[in-house]
Amino acid sequence: MPVSIDEHVPAALLDEASEALEELAGVLTDGQSLGDALQQLAESASRVIPDAENVSVTLIGMDGASTAAWTDEKVVAIDHDQYAAGNGPCLEAARTQRPVRATAAGGRVMWPEFAAAAERAGVRAYLSAPIAVEDDVLGSLNLYSSEDRAFDPFDEALLRLFVTAAITSITGFRRYERSRRLVEHLQRALESRGEIDQAKGVLMAAHGVDEREAFARLVTESQQHNIKLREVARNLLASVRRP
Repeated sequence: MPVSIDEHVPAALLDEASEALEELAGVLTDGQSLGDALQQLAESASRVIPDAENVSVTLIGMDGASTAAWTDEKVVAIDHDQYAAGNGPCLEAARTQRPVRATAAGGRVMWPEFAAAAERAGVRAYLSAPIAVEDDVLGSLNLYSSEDRAFDPFDEALLRLFVTAAITSITGFRRYERSRRLVEHLQRALESRGEIDQAKGVLMAAHGVDEREAFARLVTESQQHNIKLREVARNLLASVRRP
């Protein structure tokens, strides 16, 4: 969705936003951890978005929601109370995949846990935007302000830019993790193949059987003791190597 920017916005502010996004692009290509990238993103958003006094990043995974990055500890409590209650503006944004603006006073009826936590932290206004790729909801990017009237359409437009950076960061990290796990799996498979071949050679030499029979004996041992074939091979090789 194209982001429209008011022509009356100071050029210096747009330049600062552009520089911040360029810095983020550099972080993503430097191979830093996901946590480091999201922390950089939160700090940049807090610096660039006019009304954002603090920022946090919510990630939603198999174990539920958690705060992955934040600019002040006090806003973590606001997020945590929403997670514990199972409702609040950040979860609402993730669920509906639409930005949600809320105030502590306005949220007392709909989200009492959020409202209480926000008031304790001195937060008067809150803007949360979903981090999602099609139907895959990754989390939300959350802005906090001590001013009731905070967060206008320009703040929301800038927030969408940072959401795009967050999506790039999270999906890139996930691709990297999948690639890393695949490489590790292949390495283990190659190591296992080598050990199994060695174990077959031991059985062939010790019992005068061919390769097929040696492999069948390893498989039988694996099934009888309910252990993986590579473990059977390792145990056999270890017994041969003992003094």
